Amino acid sequence: MDRFVYTALNGNLESVVPRLQLTNELANLSTIGFKRSYSNATKSLKVTGPGFDTRVSPSNSDFDRVSLAAGPKMVTGNPLDISMNGNTLLGVTGSNGDLAFTRRGDMKVNSAGQLEIGTGQLVRSQSGGPLSVPAGYNIEIAGDGSVYASQPDKKTPGSQVLVGKLLLREASETRLERREDGLFKPEGDQTSGGGDIKTGSKAPSITNGTLEGSNVTPVDAMVRLLDFTRTFESRMKFIKEGNTIDEAGASMMKAS
Repeated sequence: MDRFVYTALNGNLESVVPRLQLTNELANLSTIGFKRSYSNATKSLKVTGPGFDTRVSPSNSDFDRVSLAAGPKMVTGNPLDISMNGNTLLGVTGSNGDLAFTRRGDMKVNSAGQLEIGTGQLVRSQSGGPLSVPAGYNIEIAGDGSVYASQPDKKTPGSQVLVGKLLLREASETRLERREDGLFKPEGDQTSGGGDIKTGSKAPSITNGTLEGSNVTPVDAMVRLLDFTRTFESRMKFIKEGNTIDEAGASMMKAS
């Protein structure tokens, strides 16, 4: 009986993390470049310490692994908007100052003349620092991430000047997990130093003038949310039924 109730109760407690991931996905249905999480695998762990030896507790993994499945593409025509092809990632400076990665491509030039994404993180260049562009110039971004600037009054060929190159990485051979600020980082020790990603066999590339939407499917997310709700209710019924059986057994053991 103890094992029955203990397992059901801890099953509900461990389902908190997947539910939080799911509600986060529902809240980011319209967020540019948002990526859903892979489903967490649950494993059984024998509980040691005070209590009964029969206790077994379900446990989820302690990281949020990211799925890079493509989201819908939206054509904007804005030369500073990019969408990443395949498993390409854009390197940015995270909230803690470390290198991090994102699929968000809604870039703009801030007051300091540096490129940043819509959430305010600075875009990094191949050299590792922020990518600065000259004020008042037209900016164009090539498919390989090269950033060109040209004066508005010059339309002749060869008038464009290369000012830098976006830090792009191809992550088909790297597992990614979500950071606390929503950006991505390599999982475990799969880094080439400083949190960077070892580029895969394919060349990273981007499409200019487009943005990628969230890869969360609303119908799938709602179905999973209903499944979580019904599973929670079923486990609570198990706990109540266990209590009823325990009371009935105790009543039968009483001396008449």
